[in-house]
Amino acid sequence: MIVEFLQDVFTPEFAFLRRALLVAMMSGVVCAVVGTYVTLRGMAFMGDALAHSVLPGIAVAFILSGNMVFGGLVAGVLTAVLIAVVSMHPRLREDTVIGVLFVAMFALGVVIIARSPGYSGQISSLLLGSLAGVSPRDVWMTAATSVIILAIITLFHRGFVVVSLDRETAHALGLRVRWIDLVLYVLVSLAVVASIRSIGNVLVLALLITPAATARMITQRLSVMMVLAPFIAMFSAVSGVFISWTWDLPTGAAIVLVASALFAVTWLSTMSPLHRRSTQRPESSSPALQGTSHA
Repeated sequence: MIVEFLQDVFTPEFAFLRRALLVAMMSGVVCAVVGTYVTLRGMAFMGDALAHSVLPGIAVAFILSGNMVFGGLVAGVLTAVLIAVVSMHPRLREDTVIGVLFVAMFALGVVIIARSPGYSGQISSLLLGSLAGVSPRDVWMTAATSVIILAIITLFHRGFVVVSLDRETAHALGLRVRWIDLVLYVLVSLAVVASIRSIGNVLVLALLITPAATARMITQRLSVMMVLAPFIAMFSAVSGVFISWTWDLPTGAAIVLVASALFAVTWLSTMSPLHRRSTQRPESSSPALQGTSHA
């Protein structure tokens, strides 16, 4: 089956399969890299909020034949700003505000889709991912978005690491923590938009969190984690597309199930008594120290 799949990938009439594979791999890389910071900071819920909040912006842009990256980014940044502003209320916790706003934005996206019946079938592919829905324009858009994301990460890497490991230290060093937070939220929104075509809006959080969490169980070194997570994501993307094509399954679900299976296998192997004895470290060698020294 693998040989047949490879033959199909390079067959001219199945060009959409080749495009889907490219988009899935690029999406896996950027989501895994951004997801490393999300995992380190324990902000999976925030990632979920931003992943769902881009839906109304993407839906509007899609219906108006506009730029989906711009539409999703506007919706994501708007949600991030609203979370920061509404969280100023003394009686509201940030996680409560996140829960309220991300559900509200997702519901708004669903309403927009429902009010545009002529596009509902096409937009549904944005929710669950689609092999056939990937166009040449999507490939270029994902590639451009990926380059932008990786360039921003290169510029802000030190700030992301320090803020992720110790916000008080970040303040003491004079870093603008709130601005760094906002930049990370923008990157999450961009990564989500880049992954919409291959994995869909509903399941994209798994591509942000699962590969990074799997890599985190394997290593305590941040530099290794940031290399390992994209490889795990790319393997999940390629395997998921293969499974989706071979057994006619939803692309996003297949990719997520592969990533989840890798997570489960890694958890079982790293929790074995033999592995735990072999990886014991002196108490002074903490994950935070290792993450800082290798950042």
